[in-house]
Amino acid sequence: MALPPSARLSGSDLTLAYDQRVVAAKLDVTIPDESFTVIIGPNACGKSTLLRALARMLKPRKGAVHLDGSVITSLPSKEVARRLGLLPQSSIVPDGITVTDLVARGRYPHQKLMRQWSRADEAAVTEAMRATDVAELADRIVDELSGGQRQRVWLAMALAQETPILLLDEPTTFLDISHQIEVLDLCADLHEAGRTMVAVLHDLNQACRYATHLIVMRDGAIVAEGEPTGIVTPELVAQVFDLRCEIIEDPQSGTPLIIPEARRRAATTA
Repeated sequence: MALPPSARLSGSDLTLAYDQRVVAAKLDVTIPDESFTVIIGPNACGKSTLLRALARMLKPRKGAVHLDGSVITSLPSKEVARRLGLLPQSSIVPDGITVTDLVARGRYPHQKLMRQWSRADEAAVTEAMRATDVAELADRIVDELSGGQRQRVWLAMALAQETPILLLDEPTTFLDISHQIEVLDLCADLHEAGRTMVAVLHDLNQACRYATHLIVMRDGAIVAEGEPTGIVTPELVAQVFDLRCEIIEDPQSGTPLIIPEARRRAATTA
């Protein structure tokens, strides 16, 4: 598959595996610049594995991920971290660390031997905490927070990194529906401000509402990709998720809205 010359992040002929278990093979993927790309698919289809490879968290057994024209594994770690940020699915919180101190760790890629903490670092941390609504938690110990609060703190740390590309692995995990929408609205705002966003989501309706580019996976392969309105059909949903459904236009966003077929109720006798 030919890669667009402007694509900053892409992978070609990828074989992705954990030990002896191959998750995906001969996988080609291109992340359109300044898109909000969402990777969707059933459990264990390779979504998070692909994201880990794009983020240099997993080295492909074969093939290569390219960042700005270079093989990503050939670039210094700090250089990658200035261009690409990652919010992983689960993270280990250092013991006793406060919210502010954890968010401030997002500035590490910008630190140099002769230049430590600066006003720019302070401003980035303050803005990231404001945007994710965790400023009031600044002095709290992260381990004492709820799952949803911790998720927003991790997102704040990723935002403080101020990278042009941001990858998020299931960023709405542990969040109630209100905070899910807040986080996804924030991601949409970041995209509209010029950032390239890549997220793994489970909810197909949320993916259709927010994505400008959808990558649909099943069994380690990309089944379809493109704008949601152009590729999401009842046939695709049945093929990928084994779900019979009707698709209507979302009255709020105009994007595809998947309505699962209702179960047939057993007939009752008078």
